[in-house]
Amino acid sequence: MLPLSPTQQRADVLLAAAMLIGALVSATLSSVSGIYGGEEAGMPLAVLYAFVLSVPLAFRRRWPATVAVIVALAYFLAVTLRVPEIYAGNIAMFITFYTVGAWSPQRRRASLVRAAIIVGMFAWLLIVMFVDATQPTDEGLSRVGAFSPYVAYMILNILLNALYFGGAYYFGERTWAAAQQRRALEERTAELEHEREITGAQAVALERVRIARELHDVVAHHVSLMGVQAGVARTILRDDPDAASATLAQVEDSARSALSELRHLLETLRTSPDAPDTAPTTVGLAGIPDLVREAASAGLRTDFRIIGTPTDVPETAQVNLYRIAQEALTNARRHGGPGATADVRLRYDGEEVELEVSNTGRPVRDPKPGMGLIGMRERAAASGGSLELVPRSGGGYLVRVRIPLGAEVPA
Repeated sequence: MLPLSPTQQRADVLLAAAMLIGALVSATLSSVSGIYGGEEAGMPLAVLYAFVLSVPLAFRRRWPATVAVIVALAYFLAVTLRVPEIYAGNIAMFITFYTVGAWSPQRRRASLVRAAIIVGMFAWLLIVMFVDATQPTDEGLSRVGAFSPYVAYMILNILLNALYFGGAYYFGERTWAAAQQRRALEERTAELEHEREITGAQAVALERVRIARELHDVVAHHVSLMGVQAGVARTILRDDPDAASATLAQVEDSARSALSELRHLLETLRTSPDAPDTAPTTVGLAGIPDLVREAASAGLRTDFRIIGTPTDVPETAQVNLYRIAQEALTNARRHGGPGATADVRLRYDGEEVELEVSNTGRPVRDPKPGMGLIGMRERAAASGGSLELVPRSGGGYLVRVRIPLGAEVPA
């Protein structure tokens, strides 16, 4: 049974009430006019027929097949018993026949019920025609001739009934098909809305990961650098105040750099996605020498070399390479230990750009995939490149990232 809205239930009740009034008026007028030539049944039976015909219509969409059978049987009996009412019965038959096709969820049962009503109706019509044709008297239409008025009248009845039930069948099927299409469209709309919510949630999660990655890169690098520089300044403060003062000045520069990058990051997050990006890019391949100098000033002796002829590198790839170099040098300072050194190489070969950061120091036995390592992998993948993270046999670590210059950035 399909769910009914309160509006549909009220509409069916009003239809049943209107049909009852119409059937009573039709029965009264038909009885007065003598529609059956004075041989019709009495008014009590007509009133009972009006109720049997009309009341089931209040439940026509709740139990369409049952209501159709009840109305069809009542109509056949009424015509057979010459109940003085035929017009409201024809209308009720059409409505219930149509409702079976439009509202019955059991399509096989709906087809069988309608087929049974059609077969019963035509069988009854043929029987009536046979009885009339074999009567000894000819008080009605003339039956003389191969195409007599009587034959024409019977053919007309057959055609009208065929159009009557054919129309009800067709409109019922079309209404059911339209309802199914509408239901499928509503389900698809709901699915699209659900997918849109999931996509929105995924976009929010990805944005949170991106923000966390950017904050990690900025904070981890500059804070660890300031920690090392502050430690150096504390150690040499008594013996060499000038050197300690210079080191504290470097701490101040690192703090300013961190604040500048954080401010730029916050401005990017506050900017509308549809607004043009007018903020200058603060990091890129040109900033790697500054990273090397910062690492050296923090006590990690670092060499930097450019191999090959520099070529244009997409801005996104430059930012990602810069952040990878920053994270690699931060890890080298943090985990390399005293006396560790680092080597940064930037290679151009025309088709790709390669960044390699290696360091000496304590051996790495079981590197844990923290936010920094995951961020480096994601940045390499975002630029269409590949990343290698390899512990060195003599101690230290090797980070190598290759980005094809003509690579398509994954969506």
